[in-house]
Amino acid sequence: MRGLVWGISTAALSAVALSSGSYAADIPGPSKIDAVTVYPSGADITRVLKVKIPAGEHTVVVNDLPAGALPQSIRIDGKATGGALQIGSVDTRRVAVPRADSATIATQRRAMEDEIEKLKDQRALLQTEIQAAEAQKPFIQNLAALPSRPITGSGTVAEPDWLKIAALISERSAAVNKSILETGIKIRDTDRKLQEATNKLSELAPAPEQRWEVKINAQAASALDAELTVRYQIQNANWQPFYDARLTTGAKGQPSKLQMIRRASITQRSGEAWDNIALTLSTTRPAAATAAPELNMLSVDFRPDAPPPPVARSMPAAAPMAGAMSDARGRLESAAKAKMEAKTDAVAATEISAGVDLSGFQAQFSIPGKVTVQQTGEQKRVQIVSEDLDANLIVRTVPRFDQTAYLYAKLALPKTSSVLLPGQVSLFRDGTFVGQGRVPQLAQGEDHELGFGADDLVKVKRVVLEDKKGESGIFTSTRAEDRNFVITVKNLRTNPVPVVVLDRIPVSAHQDIKVDATFKPQPTKKDVNDRRGTVQWEFSAAPDSETQIAFGYKVSAPAGKQIDYREKTPEQITFGAQHRF
Repeated sequence: MRGLVWGISTAALSAVALSSGSYAADIPGPSKIDAVTVYPSGADITRVLKVKIPAGEHTVVVNDLPAGALPQSIRIDGKATGGALQIGSVDTRRVAVPRADSATIATQRRAMEDEIEKLKDQRALLQTEIQAAEAQKPFIQNLAALPSRPITGSGTVAEPDWLKIAALISERSAAVNKSILETGIKIRDTDRKLQEATNKLSELAPAPEQRWEVKINAQAASALDAELTVRYQIQNANWQPFYDARLTTGAKGQPSKLQMIRRASITQRSGEAWDNIALTLSTTRPAAATAAPELNMLSVDFRPDAPPPPVARSMPAAAPMAGAMSDARGRLESAAKAKMEAKTDAVAATEISAGVDLSGFQAQFSIPGKVTVQQTGEQKRVQIVSEDLDANLIVRTVPRFDQTAYLYAKLALPKTSSVLLPGQVSLFRDGTFVGQGRVPQLAQGEDHELGFGADDLVKVKRVVLEDKKGESGIFTSTRAEDRNFVITVKNLRTNPVPVVVLDRIPVSAHQDIKVDATFKPQPTKKDVNDRRGTVQWEFSAAPDSETQIAFGYKVSAPAGKQIDYREKTPEQITFGAQHRF
């Protein structure tokens, strides 16, 4: 068995063709999807075809690639048994090919056409019945007019039995009207069936499918068996990760454990079904940017002075319309220029807030066995891997807003593990579903805290000890506000647990406002996560113990000015910094 030879020269191809004395011939090459690698956006398809190639120059034609295949991504590879196989060129073009189920559709169309013909015949018969019933109405009307008609002729005529005639008229009139009504209902039902059959017939129109045709020019020194591989990429496919996090908190003397189950949801609308294929999931993004953006110079300058207002000038009486049109044109041009500048600014802001590029992280997950993924966009869910991780339990609380202790598990991604992509995570604590969260992008060695709901065995209380306002000073009056708090944390667990308590003190936004803070004990961290004013205490709470944290602050400012407390998010602070620089 010999591998395929690429890049053969035209002279070599001609020499082989002349020496063999053969001529070019097309060999159909039906292929089958063998393996698929799915990316977060797009997929790589591998098709395999087996053909017998006689000696000489031939063209292997493969026309079952979907219309969504990217032509620039098509690659040919393979192997041959029984001789050397050389490839001279690979040509691609978009063609319309008959559908694979054209024969079945043709049979269904003939059956539907026969059904439509029968329904039309039934409707014609029903319409005839209505016409016959309508023809009886004049006869009945003539019977009803007999008592009012004079008797003509010289003979003696017996008096008719008018009661029997009236009964006959009533009976026949009711029968005719009933027949017309029932037949009309049958016609309406037939029309509905006829419309449904017509719609089905239009759906069975044998429209050809758009496909990519690949022509592989091949040279064989002798008859051989070839197995060719066609690879290409599509865009209408993706996979998204999601996770199950199962926490076992552990009893006294037993460590806590965290089981992390990785799963994937795969969808595709490529126009071809993936039946019994080898499925691989990759974290790479072939369609993402491959290079960093260019950074242009940012200059700072004074704003130009506003132009002086235009001096009103008298307009000649002969040209008032021209002056008005000129002013209108100027206003339109100014408005268009302002709109263009605003649009440019909006586009720039969108580019700044672009998403995260994950192309730097590469991992592949081979799904065991064979997998089938339909082309309808339905989700195919598979399990990737299950990992048992060490979990360090932490109790976190922010009693200023919520006097509840929340249990967190701090997980660290080991060096032997693959990258963790962002995704939703279902949280289970001691076998009970407690809610959903989200994990960020994590590389090997990084850690993250997952919240598992309220911890009822840790009690938190925050009390305001002092909240007073006043003024001081003889010559220069000063306004002061004093606030003091105490936070109590009680651990009712049978084992110690790390506790993190978060709070904050005000941050002065003006040089005339002074903020003096007192802490007992001192915070472990200040300005947590670059949020000014936030403070954090970290300690280990012993079993059945109580810990107190006391802190407060004094705000001083000139008495003539009111103090205004404003809560700012990090985004608002960043926005202000951007505009300052």
